[in-house]
Order: sequence, then structure tokens, then C-alpha cells
Amino acid sequence: MPHDHGHAHIDPQSGDRRVSIAIWANGLLTVAQIVGGILSGSLALIADALHNFSDMASLVIAFFARKIARRPADERMTFGYGRVEIVAALINYTTLILIGFYLIYEGGMRMIDPPEVQGWTVVILGGIALFIDTLTAMLTYSMQKGSVNIRALFLHNLSDAAASVAVVFGGTLIILYDMRWVDPAITIGIAFYILYLAFTEIGGPIRTLMLGSPPDIDNEAVVEAMQGVDGVAEVHHVHLWQMQEHEAALDCHVVLTTDAWGRIEKIKAAIKDRLKDDFSIGHSSLEFEHEDRAHENADLYGHGKPEEAEENHVHRDPDRS
Repeated sequence: MPHDHGHAHIDPQSGDRRVSIAIWANGLLTVAQIVGGILSGSLALIADALHNFSDMASLVIAFFARKIARRPADERMTFGYGRVEIVAALINYTTLILIGFYLIYEGGMRMIDPPEVQGWTVVILGGIALFIDTLTAMLTYSMQKGSVNIRALFLHNLSDAAASVAVVFGGTLIILYDMRWVDPAITIGIAFYILYLAFTEIGGPIRTLMLGSPPDIDNEAVVEAMQGVDGVAEVHHVHLWQMQEHEAALDCHVVLTTDAWGRIEKIKAAIKDRLKDDFSIGHSSLEFEHEDRAHENADLYGHGKPEEAEENHVHRDPDRS
């Protein structure tokens, strides 16, 4: 299966400006909602404010992560700094999960004894929040297609917009029918929505940081493609991972037949071309073994258990009959 890297390219400076605007907008909105929530007695409004605050913190993290990720590789970070955006996404999703559980707890406590809530304050500030959330989502929409870091932010803002709609609806019911239980009920609904988004998306960054194989690459197809090159007897000790979000890498041992041993360079070029063209794997490290000196009982993936290393790395004598 080809490894599709198609995504929108946004000029770095333009992207930074968009994130900066979103930071200021969410910061001002957070202050307004917290003050309004305290004055009106609305937990839903404070919940929305906390969500917006997490957005602002996430935007700040993302802003600096974007800048750090553009640094070139050096002696300390030989693979470069691109993974900092994966770390930022993991932090953002983790904060969403913590906020979600906190809001469920607070909402449950208020369901027992719903306090008086000033509906008009809730509706007005909820409407302003909806405008800001929509603006921020629009600023990050085109950027999130090519970055897990920005996608985390976009989902933050998307959930914020949905939460703001719920807050406005709840404030309206309070004004019309004095249904005070609606406020904590909406808070709990917002919390479950936040948790759903976070748990759905957090697996990707965790998989990347754990050096898991890229989810959109068929490992078996990669192995078959390499073994299909003329002169290749087998491959083993295969490692597939993502160096950065859009850069897959591979290293493995390639066993060549006796007749092909004199064509190592041509075979290496053929394997690398196939990996690049069919799977978009641009970084590959290949170690070649003669079939008469190949590792015995080698695992297809990984290097086996440490205590088995010596046993697995026994070489056959090519002169043995």
C-alpha cells in the first residue's frame, strides 16, 4: 500500500501568524468567560472557559513546537527536531483528557444541587465564544491536514465550537424555563465529547513516539517488495518507523544469493527505488549478508530477545560441505 503524504503546504511564516492570532483570541475569550461564569454562576460557561484555556495553552505549545521542528539536525538531535510536534500533540490530547474528567466530576456535583444561573450572561458570552472558536477553527483548518500537532488544535477548537453551541442552548432554556439542571447536564455532555475526541486521536502520537510502524504502510507488502528484487534470498531484522510525522524510515538485513553477491550496489539501488516509489520510504538503511554467512533463525522483525542475540548471530562456514 502506498504511503500517501498528500497534505496542504502552508508558508511557515503565514502559519505562525495564524497561530498567533488564535492565541490572542482564545486568551481574551478565556478571561471573559471565566469572569462571566463566576458572575452568572454558570459551570457550563466556566467549563467552556477551561476548554478555551487549554486551547490557548495548546496553541502556545504548538507555536513553539512549529519553530523548534524547523531546526536542522545537529550532533545532539541527529534525526532533527521534527518529533517535537508529536510530543506537543500528545501533551494537548492529555490535557483534554484531564479536563474532561474534571468537568464530569464538577457537573455531577452540581446536578445534585443546581445553583441559580444568569441565563443572559451565559447566552451572550457563549455566542462570543462560538464566534472565536469558529474563527480559530477556520485559521487552523487548512494547516491541520498536514500536521498532527495542528490537528490536535483544530479538534480542540471544533469541540469548543460544539460546546459553545450547547452553552448558548442551555442559557436559552434557563431564560425561558428556569431549567437550572441544564447547565451541569451540558457541562457533562461537553466533557464526554472532549474525552471522545481525545481518546480517538491520542493513539497516533503514542504510536509514533513508541517507534511503531506507520499505520498507512503494509509491512508485509514492503517485505514482499524487497524479497521480489532479483538476487534477494530473504530479508530479516526489519524495522519500520516514522522519523517524523511525514517521513517513514526502514532498516533491515538483506540476504543475497551467491550469484548476486557481486551486484550489491545495483540490488541496493533497486530496493531503495522500490521503497521510495511504492511506499514513499525515503530513508532506508540496508545491511547485506551473503546467503552462506547469513544469520541463522533470525526474526523477521526486530532483533529478538537480548539473551538470544549471540545464538542468533551464528554464521555458517561457506566452505563447509
